Amino acid sequence: MEQQSTTPVLELVDLVAGYRSRHGLLGRRNEVRAVAGVSLSVSAGETVCLVGESGCGKSTVARAVVSLLRPFSGEVRFDGRNVTGLKGRELKNLRRQVQLVFQDPYASLNPKMTVRELISEAWRIHPGIVEPDGWDAEVARLLERVGLNPGHAERYPHQFSGGQRQRISIARALAVRPRLIVCDEAVSALDVSIQAQVLTLLRELQRDLGVAYLFITHDLGVVRHFADRVAVMHLGSIVESGDTEQIYEHAEHPYTRALLSAAPSVEDWRDDAENGEIVLTGDVPSPLNPPPGCRFHTRCWKAQDRCRTEEPELLERGTGHPVACHFPATDPVAAM
Repeated sequence: MEQQSTTPVLELVDLVAGYRSRHGLLGRRNEVRAVAGVSLSVSAGETVCLVGESGCGKSTVARAVVSLLRPFSGEVRFDGRNVTGLKGRELKNLRRQVQLVFQDPYASLNPKMTVRELISEAWRIHPGIVEPDGWDAEVARLLERVGLNPGHAERYPHQFSGGQRQRISIARALAVRPRLIVCDEAVSALDVSIQAQVLTLLRELQRDLGVAYLFITHDLGVVRHFADRVAVMHLGSIVESGDTEQIYEHAEHPYTRALLSAAPSVEDWRDDAENGEIVLTGDVPSPLNPPPGCRFHTRCWKAQDRCRTEEPELLERGTGHPVACHFPATDPVAAM
């Protein structure tokens, strides 16, 4: 593969995003900051996985990246250009470059449209990619490329299995020849064997087309052999990031270790809790009223007074990769 530009395809800079809620009919509107200052980047041809439990803000990040949600502050940069707040033709051009694959393919595919119509719809919206007299051939090529029978182009979504529908979603995303695909829990609704097939397909597409992925999931076990880099998110903030091997073999943040403990495929490193498993107690704090200091301290078994008052920055602390913890695993205090 040719040497890629050093400018990231996607860069998030102190992104703050979420929703506005109202208490009562005439109540005051409050900002719910589901994403509270996230910074990350994705280079051309790279796979970055954003991992965290439900409600941590992962999907809000995805919607901000594809401009379905306007952030409160911060920047979304594409090829080094701030694309936050684009409108009209500029927004249309951006969405040709950045595509989103949803969790539920049945809900994201119009049940009244055939597969041919679903895929070719992109060429009506973005004319010039494929000429109309070549639509049938290109639909057939895309279906074959994602492992489906080109002869099934006139079928409807309900006539396919869940894994096949997700392949249709991927083919639809590829129709506009994007540089970045955001996969929002794209395999979590599928059986384990089908997950592996779809992940293998995504890797093959990346190898052949050079497309980059921002892959969002709650399951660290799914992406171990798929991701180039991993960013772990908790309650709106990234608490640890690094190369895949660093995260899986040398996790330093207690929350990351808890996630790894919950992954059935990870068995050889667990030494932080009795019976080889970390069980977090207490409820996840609400983003409406996050706790002071470290947002994880209410459930962390290593929390100390400093954690309750001082929010840790995402820094390299002698750990080999950035971690937002005052007492990471390699710290002598944390090893108590």
